[in-house]
Amino acid sequence: MKIEMLIDELQEIVDEAFTLPLSGGKTVVNTERLKEIIDDMRTNLPIEIKQAKSIAADRTNILTRSRDEAERIVQEAEERSKLMIKQADDRAKSMVANSEIVAQANRRADQIIANAKKQAGEMTGAAYKYMDDLMKKADEELSKNLEAVKKTRQSLKNFQNNPKGKK
Repeated sequence: MKIEMLIDELQEIVDEAFTLPLSGGKTVVNTERLKEIIDDMRTNLPIEIKQAKSIAADRTNILTRSRDEAERIVQEAEERSKLMIKQADDRAKSMVANSEIVAQANRRADQIIANAKKQAGEMTGAAYKYMDDLMKKADEELSKNLEAVKKTRQSLKNFQNNPKGKK
């Protein structure tokens, strides 16, 4: 980060300054170089603020996309399970002929419905796991980006609270 390097340069100039004898601790520094660094900081500060805003916007986009993807997967799983249950129900109704066929059909229909419900539950569980994995990855990336923003903000606060490099 350019700002941090400029702050380090300011610190170096202050550390290398000559103390004037009998001046109560006053020092001599290269004011031209200090002005150059301050101008560079003014130039680079808006860039770093834009980067922080970009990181925040990326975070929002990642969360939105993850949420939309998860909702789409859950909806697809629900639609497939409804279709499977309807198909199983339709098949059971069409198998009515005599008592043995009806009994056999009822057993098969129950089995198909149980399997469909089981598959629907598995698909829903998988969709939620996938959604959780996406959200976890997004959370990890956003945490990294947020940490970078916090460090930049802290550097800016430190500079603001101590603009002349005093400790």
